[in-house]
Amino acid sequence: MSRTTNIVITGVGGQGVIMASYVLGQAALTDGFDVKQSEVHGMSQRGGSVLSHLRFGGKVWSPLVSEGTADILLSFEALEALRYMSWLRPGGRLVYNTLRVNPSTVSAGLAEYPSDIHEQIRRSWDTVVGVDANALALEAGNPRAANMVMLGAISGNLPFVDNTWEKIIASVVPPKTVEANMRAFRLGRDCAA
Repeated sequence: MSRTTNIVITGVGGQGVIMASYVLGQAALTDGFDVKQSEVHGMSQRGGSVLSHLRFGGKVWSPLVSEGTADILLSFEALEALRYMSWLRPGGRLVYNTLRVNPSTVSAGLAEYPSDIHEQIRRSWDTVVGVDANALALEAGNPRAANMVMLGAISGNLPFVDNTWEKIIASVVPPKTVEANMRAFRLGRDCAA
C-alpha cells in the first residue's frame, strides 16, 4: 500500500484552482490511486480565496489535509502562498506563481500588499519554486493556461506517467486549446526541473 500524498492548492477566483485539482485527481485515479478531494470556494467569484485539498494513495479515508501535513503547496498567487505556508509538512515543497493579485482590502486602500513578498516567501520556507506561470502560459499560446503551467511545475514530484497527464488534460480543456495547454504544462515542467 502506497503512502498518502497530501496536496493543498490555493489561489483566487478565476485562476483555475478547481480545474487543476480536478486534473490532479483524475491523473491519480487513472494511475490506480485512491483519491479524495475537497474544495472551498469562498468568495471566489469576487476574486477571493479558493482552497482545494487533494489526497491520494493506496487507501485514503478523508479528503482534508491537516495543517502541517501537506507534501506540496501549489499556490497560484504569491500572497496566497504566504498565507497557506503553514499547511506544509517539514520538508514539503512550495511551488507558487509569482503573480500578484491584489485582494479586495488592498484594492480598497485598507491594507498594503507586501513589497517584499518573494523575499518573505523564500525566507519562510526551504524548498520553494517560484514560477512566472502567466508569462509561460502566454508563451504557450493560451493566457488562461497558467494553471496547466503550475501543474507542470509539480509534475516531476508526482508518480503519474506523462501520457496520463496528456490524456487527462486533453479530456478536460476545450478541444481548440489542447495543444496550447499541453505546451503550457511542458513549459511549467521544464521551468521547475
